[in-house]
Amino acid sequence: MQEDFLHYIWKHRKFEQNNLETTQGDSVLVASVGQHNFNSGPDFFNAQLKIGNQLWAGNVEIHVKSSDWFLHNHEQDKAYDTIILHVVWDHDTDVFRSDNTVVPTLQLKDFTRKEVLNNYEKLFLKNGKWINCENDFASVEGFLRNNWLERLYFERLERKSETIQNLLKETKNDWEAVFFIMLAKNFGLKVNGESFYSIAKSIDFPVVRKSQVNKQTLEALLFGQAGMLEEGFENAYYTDLVKEYKFLKQKFNLENNTVTPLQFFRLRPPNFPTIRLSQLASLYYEHKNLFSNVMEAESLEAFYKLFKVSASSFWSSHYTFQKTSKTSTKTLTRSFIDLLLINTVLPVKFCYSKEKGEEVDTVILKIASEIASEKNGIVDAFNGLKKVSNSSLQSQALIQLKNEYCNKNKCLQCAIGNSLINP
Repeated sequence: MQEDFLHYIWKHRKFEQNNLETTQGDSVLVASVGQHNFNSGPDFFNAQLKIGNQLWAGNVEIHVKSSDWFLHNHEQDKAYDTIILHVVWDHDTDVFRSDNTVVPTLQLKDFTRKEVLNNYEKLFLKNGKWINCENDFASVEGFLRNNWLERLYFERLERKSETIQNLLKETKNDWEAVFFIMLAKNFGLKVNGESFYSIAKSIDFPVVRKSQVNKQTLEALLFGQAGMLEEGFENAYYTDLVKEYKFLKQKFNLENNTVTPLQFFRLRPPNFPTIRLSQLASLYYEHKNLFSNVMEAESLEAFYKLFKVSASSFWSSHYTFQKTSKTSTKTLTRSFIDLLLINTVLPVKFCYSKEKGEEVDTVILKIASEIASEKNGIVDAFNGLKKVSNSSLQSQALIQLKNEYCNKNKCLQCAIGNSLINP
């Protein structure tokens, strides 16, 4: 038996409320269970009870065993003199206030509904399951599940907002700089995300603004900060980049000694950092007011149009500075743009609008619902239990569900877990 489950039973009144009585034999009528306290102190504040013929207003403390009162040293803390009811699963000893009066005790196991207890035990009986509700996930009612996934999607946006807020502090509230850093990170994908992040952070955004007037200048800035212009390759494009970067480095006093080294290993050529950095430069060259454009866009097609850029012409026949390849235009694909929208654009749009007091939840939900579902281990596993992910909204929500609820056994705080415990 877990104390969290006792909190759940009390908070949601999952006990037989008629004929309640204390271990001392006094009747109990619960007018209000009180306010759940997640910090130090009693578990529920300001409960309202009638015990025997006496009306009480005060706090409720919950333990698995009555003797846990002494294990937690509550007898030494006067804050617990305000306890009007001690709710336990097993009553193994009486407890007293500092004036030696007995604290009334309610033994929950005498009044908990058997169905709720059986469902709880079934849910938390692991037996090697991927998630606790693995055997019952498919049976959850669709309306409940979809509402919960929508809420989880916004929880995930809130979590991503923490990174954005930290960057805002570092950049003195420069939203354009924050967007550039976040966008660069996601241009690097999983393998080079941290490298691209460090490259973007190594450049003051005003330098990016001043370099936007010329695509090759912006490429030289990014390639130079990435440490990719130190090899001495012999072609005109590379030589021009080196020359341009030397000028920029001196002009803006640039340093790149904190940049994380880039990786090419195990990457498909279209994801090589050379291609992605050139595409990033093209994006900022084509859209001098990219952040404003992104904040104003309200449809998926508008975003696809905005991000439809290609690497510069040199990269049409190259993936690296040295070796030529079959000619092809290196344009951002829709699937790559989807990743940028999921991981950068929508979180920043959500956070920015929230700070400005603007309502964009409907727009964000619409766009997230239109983007195709991600494919990864978590989403595939949930779809294996029941096909539930058809959009990025649902795939992002499932990631949040698995990482923040399933992995942490927080079934009692999960709408799906609740529905299975108390059908």
